[in-house]
Amino acid sequence: MTEPTLNHVTLWTIIICLAVGSYAMRFLFIGFVGNKSMPEWLMRHLRYTGVAIVPAIAAPLTLWPTPTGGEIHPIYLIAGTLTFATAAIGKNVLLAMATGAATLYGLLYLFS
Repeated sequence: MTEPTLNHVTLWTIIICLAVGSYAMRFLFIGFVGNKSMPEWLMRHLRYTGVAIVPAIAAPLTLWPTPTGGEIHPIYLIAGTLTFATAAIGKNVLLAMATGAATLYGLLYLFS
């Protein structure tokens, strides 16, 4: 079975449409709502957006890492656990990120 080819016109049409759509979505919030104050209940909920999104992105990459073909790997679990523990105890995002990166790359260097 042959792979479908994508010509340059189609590719650039898709890229431009995605760029316009992304700009339009941002403009809806920044352009129309940017000068108005939002209700307190909405602001309270928006504070938790980052707290909800980051674990949703990081958890699958820790539990089912792509380099291992989606198999659970102890090195990724150890790095994720140390990152979480550092963040929970130290309350410092940069320190947690540095700890996780150093642990992951250090263990991958030692055991791979």
